[in-house]
Amino acid sequence: MGSNLRRPDRGAPAGDRRNGRPTRIAAIDIGSNSIRQILADVWPDGRIRVADELKAAPRLGSGLARRDTLDDAAIARALDALRRMTMLAHRQQADRIEVVATSAVREAANGEAFAAEVRRATGLRVRVLSGDEEARLAFRSALAHFDLGHGRVVVMDIGGGSLELALSSDGVVEHLASLPLGALRLTEQFLAGRDQRKGLAKLRRHVREAIRPHLPVREWRGARLIGSGGTFTNLAGIHLARQGMKVARTVHGTAIPHVEIERILELLADQTPAERRGVPGLNPGRADIILAGVATAMEVVSRLEARALQVSAYGIREGLLLEAARVSPTPVDRGESRHRSVRDFGARCHYDAAHAGHVRALALALFDRLGPRLGCPSEDREVLGDAALLHDVGYHIGFRGHQKHSYHLILHAELLGMSPGEQVMVANIARYHRGKRPRKRDENLAGLSPDVRRRIRKLTAILRVADGLDRGHMGAVRAVRVRWLRRAVRITPVPARRNGALRLEVWGAQRKSDLLSRVTKRPVEIVAPDGAVHSSEAVEA
Repeated sequence: MGSNLRRPDRGAPAGDRRNGRPTRIAAIDIGSNSIRQILADVWPDGRIRVADELKAAPRLGSGLARRDTLDDAAIARALDALRRMTMLAHRQQADRIEVVATSAVREAANGEAFAAEVRRATGLRVRVLSGDEEARLAFRSALAHFDLGHGRVVVMDIGGGSLELALSSDGVVEHLASLPLGALRLTEQFLAGRDQRKGLAKLRRHVREAIRPHLPVREWRGARLIGSGGTFTNLAGIHLARQGMKVARTVHGTAIPHVEIERILELLADQTPAERRGVPGLNPGRADIILAGVATAMEVVSRLEARALQVSAYGIREGLLLEAARVSPTPVDRGESRHRSVRDFGARCHYDAAHAGHVRALALALFDRLGPRLGCPSEDREVLGDAALLHDVGYHIGFRGHQKHSYHLILHAELLGMSPGEQVMVANIARYHRGKRPRKRDENLAGLSPDVRRRIRKLTAILRVADGLDRGHMGAVRAVRVRWLRRAVRITPVPARRNGALRLEVWGAQRKSDLLSRVTKRPVEIVAPDGAVHSSEAVEA
């Protein structure tokens, strides 16, 4: 679990400060739909490592609006799950166990009796959160995993019984709200009848009216939007599957465009719950309530006129973990966490930092001149830069085929601030920085969308030339000049030292220029300091 964490508050119990040992904390969130536990080690400097997780879905909130009490069968299922979680926490030698309950227990007439029964059965003391406390924990978790230090941000968490909203400006919370708009509650209220389309329309009108007072459009239109909870992780899973990103190691950080959320909502609305169980990326156990959750999310997106929704894989239980450890996440500059995470990962793989940094600088210089001509979106610049920094991490396993090792290492790394789609692209660009060119039929590319494959191909072409220009790992090329001619692309490396020959670097760049020639649809010419021109056509021949 990566996070933008700073040192704990003064007097915090998070670990033994004298010997630097971590504190192991078990955090349990009793929700309306599911109960989730996370066991994690927290160090005095704020580092967190997840040791184990456990989940159950007793659906405590089922039928609550109709009966006003928790169902006896659901209580029995919840107690069974909590006994297992208590046993796991003890076996994993947790120093502390923190338990909170949210809307179902908060609203039920027998909520206090349930908490007392939990105490008798497990010894655990349940803290029933208010709606504002729930929203604040969701925000605390988002603050630890996203760069929220600039601009207006809305964090929403959709549970089984309620929707939590936290509105912040420059990292400071301005408004908290908890509304009875959970996925399980809305499903029972609007989607239990035969006419699902009619029920969905009523549901959306209901949500639209409920959120209006809490999301003033004038101040919050266009705000960045982050969603946490099972609705959003499943929405991200569906989106990634539709993009061919099934190999992504996590959904955390996935950005889902507004129009794509509407498409997925339409897809789900046309299916029965039984049919939804077969939707790629969707947890079958959530097939009956996902429609209500996505419809609620869509109304918030529409209200804010947000271009996209970012998904957090971390939620209230992680916020509880941070609170229990008294670790205070603080807002950081946008991109700082990603840059630090990439470099830290490279260092753990013992990469050649000087070579990686130099190749990155050359690759970005080439991108600035060639990217617009190739139709690359601006966000591809950062993707290329990260791929350049990590292209050789495969040496950590071995030289032979190290580009393939780089691919697997990057694909399974925990890189904070990078979306799953970007991580798949970075891994593939590193995979092809040497050796064979990327081909559509390659197993790691075949499932990706044509647009993603094209972007990978263009960025790979640039990285190969940049890597060739530092063939000797000596930083012999200080800069590059690029001219896009009618008959060719001409690249002139500038020596770092006066009268530098650059024979190895020119040869390396020419040898790896064939893919760039293909994407630019013209020969690539590498011009040596003595004026000699070395063309990609010779490589192709």
